[in-house]
Amino acid sequence: MISFGISKVLHTAQGKALLDVMCDIEPGELVGIYGASGAGKTTILRILAGLLLPDKGHISVGGNMWLDTTAGKNLAPQKRSVGFVFQDYALFPNMTVKGNLAYALQKGQPPAIIDELMELMELQQLSGRYPETLSGGQKQRVALARALVRQPKLLLLDEPLSALDNELRYRLQGHILQAHKRYGLTTILVSHDVPELFRMAGRILVLEQGKIVKQGTPLEVFFNEQAGGAFQLVGDVVDVNMETRVITVLVYNNVVKVQVTAAEAIQYKQGDRVLVSSDTFSPVIRKIVVS
Repeated sequence: MISFGISKVLHTAQGKALLDVMCDIEPGELVGIYGASGAGKTTILRILAGLLLPDKGHISVGGNMWLDTTAGKNLAPQKRSVGFVFQDYALFPNMTVKGNLAYALQKGQPPAIIDELMELMELQQLSGRYPETLSGGQKQRVALARALVRQPKLLLLDEPLSALDNELRYRLQGHILQAHKRYGLTTILVSHDVPELFRMAGRILVLEQGKIVKQGTPLEVFFNEQAGGAFQLVGDVVDVNMETRVITVLVYNNVVKVQVTAAEAIQYKQGDRVLVSSDTFSPVIRKIVVS
């Protein structure tokens, strides 16, 4: 169990705001954090990793106290069992791919984990290359593999895929999910991408002005009504044909067409984020909103 309650004054573009959150996360959970810029999402991750000290609070992981401001306890970042993947990769430019992973090894740790992770992340052919010669997707795979070298109790992902195109983003989501399950990780993912959260997170925390204002499954968070069916796909409306009453939805690189009534068609426009799910005989569509 990971349990934390933290408070810190944030300095945002809108002025000062108070980050004040409490949360319990079960072992093996993948929890998403969703919210506007400046809500405090990255601050939470940095405090959990020990890179930032809260004004007050506590962090307990597996019964071990990492932080207790009342008792004056603050475990150093290198002593916390945390893997952190940043949006900007943060790789060592003077080290090869394999060197970046080897640097993360703890003293006395068997080096076999490096080859295992390089295979899992499909990095074998890139072993001797330097970060400047890699694509964005390749760098992110290296960053993820490096974060997993120490087999952390907590994996923190700060919008790691936001700069990638949809196809590559989808592939790397698969790599993250595979690693999460294979190593039994407890993972916190900060993301503003709703399809990503639908695919990856079992639970979502919605952060607004430093407070958790809503939490639950993706369906519970983004919908006021239940959506059932054998499949559920999240995408963006790219065309609304009022004559044929067909709404075209782009789900990553796949196109889904949904037949609707005239009354339903007028409710949608290009750019709307929607959920397409199965009904008895045909797909149905619902607009995604946070409420």
